[in-house]
Amino acid sequence: MKSVLVCRETDPRETRVALIPDDIKKLIGMGFSFKVVRGAGVKSGFSDAAYEKAGAVLIDSESQGYDSEIVLRILKPESAAGLRPDTLHLSYLDPFNEKALLKEFAEKGIMAVSLEMIPRTTLAQKMDVQSSQTSLAGYVAVVNAAARLPKILPMMVTPSGTINPARVFIIGVGVAGLQAIATAKRLGARVDAFDTRPVVEEQVKSLGASFVKIDLGEMGQTDQGYAKELTPEQIKKQQEAQAKVCERSNIVITTAKVFGRKAPRLIGKDVIDRMQPGSVIVDMAVSTGGNVEGSKLFEEVVTENGVVILSGDYLERQVPFDASKMLSGNFTAFLTHFYHKEQGELVVSLEDEIMRGCLLTQGGKIIHERFREV
Repeated sequence: MKSVLVCRETDPRETRVALIPDDIKKLIGMGFSFKVVRGAGVKSGFSDAAYEKAGAVLIDSESQGYDSEIVLRILKPESAAGLRPDTLHLSYLDPFNEKALLKEFAEKGIMAVSLEMIPRTTLAQKMDVQSSQTSLAGYVAVVNAAARLPKILPMMVTPSGTINPARVFIIGVGVAGLQAIATAKRLGARVDAFDTRPVVEEQVKSLGASFVKIDLGEMGQTDQGYAKELTPEQIKKQQEAQAKVCERSNIVITTAKVFGRKAPRLIGKDVIDRMQPGSVIVDMAVSTGGNVEGSKLFEEVVTENGVVILSGDYLERQVPFDASKMLSGNFTAFLTHFYHKEQGELVVSLEDEIMRGCLLTQGGKIIHERFREV
């Protein structure tokens, strides 16, 4: 397998592209060939001419590239119509919620790779789209909040008086949370952070932030590095302790997602009602149910007491040049890892733990153990 189709995203909100010209040029040097749908990289700042110069063949529609053996896109397709059997299809698939699409991929004999399911291991780190994109999202979350806040973030001493630094509270110290902490600190804010995993306290302090300690009992993380789901009692205890920090904060950013499940509700209306007018909350889990009561996907909400709630999902789309560059690096690492020089093509092998972790369908069946019941 060495012929690749790079799709143009059909969602009008999507600004990224799966592969950039520089990486296509590298992969062509290895033996791959590429068809790219015209306009695929325009929103990211990559022209059709740049793809042609890199060696790709431009096509007018996605269907003209369905003879390719590998299909790359970012968002899940509406259907698998037109794809040939044994095509290797890579994209976000949202497999826990898209069972009908998985079934269709299986029935059509397509090998579907879910980008979300790539194992979070050291070996697969270069392919980890979740980390690359949420890191950028954490940065954008702080920038958006700072732009909406009616005060500056750093302390400033002037002849007219001293301006105290803004207080920023980050809930959830994964990849997005760590980048949010670093960005807020660089902008001069005073930063507090909390995570249910005590192991991240050292990382928080190393970035110059204060770690908020809340005793929730036995906690930890999954083998994929995600926080374990809290019990209702633990969530209530966390909410009560966080409320005090939220009340004195100018910006609150929530990043708490539980992979494959609805996001936990961490900030309710009762807490928001006690926050300072003009305070800004960014809910980075709004697409999976939301950490914040009243948050809405792709919308800004202003509460009765003047607290602003911003949608914090898909923020990486606001920096599509760099987001595409990082995504392209992830896709390139995947293609390179499974490319066999001796055979001169990419080989799908379930003996590889990475492929075993993210390949959901093959040979007319759903083969991944977590989704076989579909």
